[in-house]
Amino acid sequence: MTRIVYLNGDYLPETEARVSIFDRGFLMADGVYEVTSVLDGKLIDFDGHIRRLERSLRELEMSCPISSADLLTVHRELVARNGIDQGMIYLQVTRGNPGDRSFLFPPADLPGTVVAFTQNIPNLADAPAAKVGFRVITIPDLRWSRVDIKTVQLLYPSMGKMAAKKAGVDDSWFIDEAGAVTEGTSNNAYIVKGNRIITRALGNDILHGITRAAVLRFAAEAQFEVEERAFTPAEAQGADEAFATAASIFVMPVVEVDGKPVGTGKPGPVATRLREIYLDEMRKAAI
Repeated sequence: MTRIVYLNGDYLPETEARVSIFDRGFLMADGVYEVTSVLDGKLIDFDGHIRRLERSLRELEMSCPISSADLLTVHRELVARNGIDQGMIYLQVTRGNPGDRSFLFPPADLPGTVVAFTQNIPNLADAPAAKVGFRVITIPDLRWSRVDIKTVQLLYPSMGKMAAKKAGVDDSWFIDEAGAVTEGTSNNAYIVKGNRIITRALGNDILHGITRAAVLRFAAEAQFEVEERAFTPAEAQGADEAFATAASIFVMPVVEVDGKPVGTGKPGPVATRLREIYLDEMRKAAI
């Protein structure tokens, strides 16, 4: 079945959707995006994603041509029209089409481009990978210094995914100049030592994960100690457990770092329990 997508106020078959070659999202990666999970036909943490979208737009001095209320309508309509029970909705907002290429921002009143589409993933909540865990390698973090803004300039994360694929593993973790882990290619990174969950503090050098915020809240409520600081690959290899979080993977155990097992080399009880708590609580709160 051909997907129905959203483009600037219209719902269209994906084969009919067109964006100008002069759109700044295409020419300059001048745009931001969000990915919202869908479980049981409902949106997970939609308000959190919209708040982060608004922050990203502010940081880039970009306006959004559609209201938050209308974005909710669009998301729900796409779920309904495409019959999504489990999956994702990708939303992208760019600075629009100025009619030619220029490094300078176009006038502020130029309408932006808004695109949204669904990805049907029937086993999103029961992903087989969660039962065996991710294996990761580490690579230098060569991204620009404002990765807290969720922009569409994803070439280096894509290269990180490809480096992992070529190494026969699941993902790459980025390492800063000090030798500490920043985050994964499309997820936040954590280690577990005893009752303590350790993850890098928020700043310009990591994405302010919506799933991260929810998982840390649930962890604190479950009486885990949360420590926000940098950690090294060696610490991860010596930890009891490790895991990653994102809207696309929820809570994913990490069982190997640079070829060395973490803990028992299998998904541990903390990551497994946090995944259960997250899915249960977010399903209750879904809209």
